[in-house]
Amino acid sequence: MTYPFACAKVEQAFDLEDDEARRGLLALRALIFETAAEVPAVGRVEEVLRWGQPAYVTPDSKSGSTVRLGVPKGARFGLFVQCQSRLIPEYLATFPAWDRVEGTRAVLFDHPREVEPLRHGWLIKRALTYHIRGTIES
Repeated sequence: MTYPFACAKVEQAFDLEDDEARRGLLALRALIFETAAEVPAVGRVEEVLRWGQPAYVTPDSKSGSTVRLGVPKGARFGLFVQCQSRLIPEYLATFPAWDRVEGTRAVLFDHPREVEPLRHGWLIKRALTYHIRGTIES
């Protein structure tokens, strides 16, 4: 399924010279919307720009922690979460040695084929339900 961009500025954030990074970011973007649709408690996911990067928030339910997509220095593209949260440590405990991470803030990718819906969808779901996890099935 394709998801329309929230606005032209968000769409421009995906206009990268590196086609592999663009395809990877678009795969993660679709996974965010697909994952949110599977969890009714998340409600509407809004696509905004934060620090010039596409970010995904839950403004109505306030259920989640912001998920951001971008191009880090050490990889082609990345999935970023709030660095002071428990998200990356919990992810690494659940999926040890599967991915390259940057501290407690990002999962790093070099190729779109590295985006794995089960594993990365798990992290996205945890982020989108960060403030309500005790009330829904994890």
